[in-house]
Amino acid sequence: MTGTDVSADTTPFFSDDNEEEGPTDNGVGSPQPEEEESASGVSDKRAKLTVAVLCYINLLNYMDRFTVAGVLPDIEHFFSISDGTSGLLQTVFICSYMFLAPLFGYLGDRYNRKLIMCVGIFFWSLVTLASSFIGKDHFWALLLTRGLVGVGEASYSTIAPTIIADLFIKEKRTNMLSVFYFAIPVGSGLGYIVGSEVDDVTGDWHWALRVTPGLGLLAVILLLFVVQEPKRGAIEAHPEHTLHRTSWLADIKALCRNLIFGIITVVTGILGVASGVQASKKLRIKTPRADPLVCAAGLLLAAPFLYLSIMFAQASTVATYIFIFLGETFLSMNWAIVADILLYVVIPTRRSTAEAFQIVLSHLLGDAISPYLIGVVSDSIKKSDSYMWEFRSLQMSLLLCSFVAVVGGAFFLATALFIEKDRHLADNYVPSDDAPIVVPKRGRSTKVSVSSVLI
Repeated sequence: MTGTDVSADTTPFFSDDNEEEGPTDNGVGSPQPEEEESASGVSDKRAKLTVAVLCYINLLNYMDRFTVAGVLPDIEHFFSISDGTSGLLQTVFICSYMFLAPLFGYLGDRYNRKLIMCVGIFFWSLVTLASSFIGKDHFWALLLTRGLVGVGEASYSTIAPTIIADLFIKEKRTNMLSVFYFAIPVGSGLGYIVGSEVDDVTGDWHWALRVTPGLGLLAVILLLFVVQEPKRGAIEAHPEHTLHRTSWLADIKALCRNLIFGIITVVTGILGVASGVQASKKLRIKTPRADPLVCAAGLLLAAPFLYLSIMFAQASTVATYIFIFLGETFLSMNWAIVADILLYVVIPTRRSTAEAFQIVLSHLLGDAISPYLIGVVSDSIKKSDSYMWEFRSLQMSLLLCSFVAVVGGAFFLATALFIEKDRHLADNYVPSDDAPIVVPKRGRSTKVSVSSVLI
């Protein structure tokens, strides 16, 4: 295989021999295909089915990730471990997932992506199932299996979006990616719900870990028989252009040119979180409403810098990076504080549910739907397919981020009006004050509150 042979490794896994061939002359005439294929080599119907399967797997991915969180108290009791030790379950998983992602990125750019995902998801399903049979004297084995789960998830998460990118372009790609990432908040919430409900019904947390493996094997079957490997980059490359692979070092060198934004994000994230916490600590001395006020200040200060970074995107690269640095720093000030607010306005027995709702709502109103909305606004502004209009329309649509930051700041200011009362209610919550009692009603029992029967 030569370096410029694009189609050699993109032949669909378990594909038909004639799938890549064009119409043949059988003596009667060249038959027309039932459905026209795009440049990717995949029909429109098959492409949509492929996205549906990938969304299902992404949903399953996050369900499995948050199932453990839903039964964590029972795991701690079963193994007699502390909160710190149980936290290692997520740490081990994330570390495995994080460090193996570059490996699967390398493999996904060079070998059959469908095969890699099938093997990874099958392995992840078996390991998750095996973790449900671990005895109480072998917590180390549970840590090991959670680490191995990261192998399977890394094999999928790094590859699935690239398949969608090779099936659709422009607004269609944006729409499909928004559907794909919509599975994150939904899957996260379902993980909590399914894990805790199965645990309650069976009385054994092990059964909660036996739900996703079966669904994972179904995902492998769907990958084998529904998903078709598209040709890499064919749908967006000009006919006269050919794609060729470069070495891994060359890939890294090219990507490093775009790492400035990533480095800024890392640094500003650290500075923003640290400065937000410190500002909140000092302001609490003067007012108990410090937390929402700091969050509001961060968003309101971030808004103008986000606006300027977008407007200077073409005029000055240096100015753009400076404004991005300041905007992201202020934007990151509320991360730790918001988590703290959520925990101290909710009683301890409801905090996991509150965290689940927060995850679902924040993603639902944030990164799940925002790519689609920005894409729609960009499409409505665009007047032609020229490069300049593509840039301008996207630039204008991204200004929505500044507007949302201002709205978010206003909501935090409103939160400051109620934060003291809400915290007081959570701190002084007494469940027995108005607990329901059971009284007979026409031969059947019914629940009424204590206050309704007190004289």
